[in-house]
Amino acid sequence: MTPPLFVVASLGTGDTLELTGAEAHHAGTVKRLTVGELAWLSDGRGGLAQATVTEVARDLVRFAVLHRRQLPPPEPQFTVVQALPKGERAELAVELLTELGVDEIVPWSASRSVAVWRGEKAARGVEKWRRTALEAAKQSRRQHFPQVADLASTSAVANRIATADLALLLHEDATEPIGRLSLPAAGEIVLVVGPEGGLSPEELAAFTGRGARPVRLGSEVLRTSTAGGAALAVLAARSGRWD
Repeated sequence: MTPPLFVVASLGTGDTLELTGAEAHHAGTVKRLTVGELAWLSDGRGGLAQATVTEVARDLVRFAVLHRRQLPPPEPQFTVVQALPKGERAELAVELLTELGVDEIVPWSASRSVAVWRGEKAARGVEKWRRTALEAAKQSRRQHFPQVADLASTSAVANRIATADLALLLHEDATEPIGRLSLPAAGEIVLVVGPEGGLSPEELAAFTGRGARPVRLGSEVLRTSTAGGAALAVLAARSGRWD
C-alpha cells in the first residue's frame, strides 16, 4: 500500500519534520500512524520527503527524514475553467480534476449555471473548493497541489483565454475531436467547461472571439461535473504527462 501523504509548510533541511494541528490529528487519530510507519510529507510545491514516524502524541507527530526531492512543475500546465455545478456535483468536479492532474481550477459564474454564488456565498464556495482540492491532492499523492482561483466572470474568463498558449472550449456542436489535437509541449492550456444548460450565444462568441477552439469529447453529452475530468484525462495522455 502506498504510504499516506501529509502537508507541511516547509520541508526544511534537517533530519526531522513535525506535523501539528489538524494535520497531526489526521495522521495520529484518523490514519492512526504508529512509530516506524512510512509516510510522505509534501509542501504542495514540488517538495517531497519520505520519512518514518518516530513519535505520535495528541497534537504532534514527529518524523525522521529518509530523503528529500524537489520535482519541477509538470508541463504543459492545465487550467480548467469550471462553470458552477449544482450541489454535491461541484465537489465531484473538483475531486476529479485534482486527481487527474489539473494545475488551476477557475470557478466560473456562467449565465446558465444553476448554482448562483454572490457575496459571502461566493467566498464560502471558493473556500470549500480549495479544501476539496487539498484533500484530493493528498489522497492522490500529488507533489504539486492545484490552485483554486476566485470566482470569475465571463469577461475574466475571456481574458484568461486570450493569454493562454492553447484555449479549448467543450461544446456539443463542435466538429473537432479533442483526442486528435496537437498540444504545445509547454505553457498553459486552458479548458472551458460550460454549465448544464450549455453556453449562451454571447459566451460562445466572447470565448471564440478571444481564441478558444470549440472541441468535442464524443457523441455523448456529459454532465458538467464529469466532462472536465474526461477531457483532462485525454489531454494528460496526449501531452505526455502520463508517460
